[in-house]
Amino acid sequence: MTTSTRGAHRTPAVLVLEDGRTFRGRAYGAVGATFGEAVFSTGMTGYQETLTDPSYHRQVVVMTAPHIGNTGINDEDMESRKIWVSGYVVRDPARVPSNWRSTRSLDEELAAQGVVGISGIDTRALTRHLRERGAMRVGIFSGNALPDEGTMLAEVRQAPEMSGADLSAEVATTEAYVVPAIGPDGEAVPIGTAKFTVAAIDLGIKGMTPHRMAERGIEVHVLPATATVEDVYAADPDGVFFSNGPGDPSTADHPVSVMRGVLERGTPLFGICFGNQILGRALGFGTFKLKYGHRGINQPVQDRTTGKVEVTAHNHGFAVDAPLDKVSDTPYGRAEVSHVCLNDNVVEGLQLLDKPAFSVQYHPEAAAGPHDAAYLFDRFVNLMEGQRA
Repeated sequence: MTTSTRGAHRTPAVLVLEDGRTFRGRAYGAVGATFGEAVFSTGMTGYQETLTDPSYHRQVVVMTAPHIGNTGINDEDMESRKIWVSGYVVRDPARVPSNWRSTRSLDEELAAQGVVGISGIDTRALTRHLRERGAMRVGIFSGNALPDEGTMLAEVRQAPEMSGADLSAEVATTEAYVVPAIGPDGEAVPIGTAKFTVAAIDLGIKGMTPHRMAERGIEVHVLPATATVEDVYAADPDGVFFSNGPGDPSTADHPVSVMRGVLERGTPLFGICFGNQILGRALGFGTFKLKYGHRGINQPVQDRTTGKVEVTAHNHGFAVDAPLDKVSDTPYGRAEVSHVCLNDNVVEGLQLLDKPAFSVQYHPEAAAGPHDAAYLFDRFVNLMEGQRA
């Protein structure tokens, strides 16, 4: 990515897809060039959480909602230390943000962090194109002296693909840290005195995830993606958690190995998003790339263990290839698909029947909502209570 100073809204910009289709608009955020995988998100709110979700690393996000930036940017809703998207595509950016917590505009934040974007294009047409042709590589070019379209297309086609990409270590913490449990009075519980301790493998974890656990009296030890089984059990955990994250799960051999070590010990285990794909691989299932993925905050999922249908938040381009309608034998006992997407029957959750382990493909922490699936953290607590009993 190359960037210069903040781009005025009159600066020309071009979006070029790897199949040759182009869209012309205006610069939004930083001026320069950027590359990534073009994906679309259907969320109408929560753009700050989307931008700072590490799972979007190396992706250019197209917002299907036409008006973006209305509530500006604040310092409370960041899911991580920075914006991770490679580029940002909107139709009608807010001229002036309006919210009591806003401290700056979205355009200013994108520019400050060097994120190249484009505005003023037909995002509905772009989304329809990606639905028909599938997620693909894309480049955004902005400036007053742009290369010719042939040169831009060649650069897009030289960019790396998402298939085969091993990205977790690029976004994860490099040093372990602790998120203390929260007591009934809303104050942090002294380290070492919480009811439960969880070792969380950071594959691209969002800040709201350990917070949701802390709210339930859990002390969370967040470990780097490179953590070993020995590192996990050095925290003396009551449970182990595997987070969301970017990239192709077929490359995640180290996390799969660590998860198998946890399964062998029978420690309660919970995985979200990338963690669901890791559990699938650990059990012996394959994974595959979806045509255009699930991204947004309005995806219907059925919890097959209760029959309940939830509206859920998603961000994934890969899925687990597991049989929907039968119990499978695995090296760690029987396993079944616990959740399924009602739009396309994609596997959205797995659970073991003979060990305390389960996972979901979506985001129950869901900052910005919806919160239908928050009960899954309670289910994790119940597993740890049952193991202790």
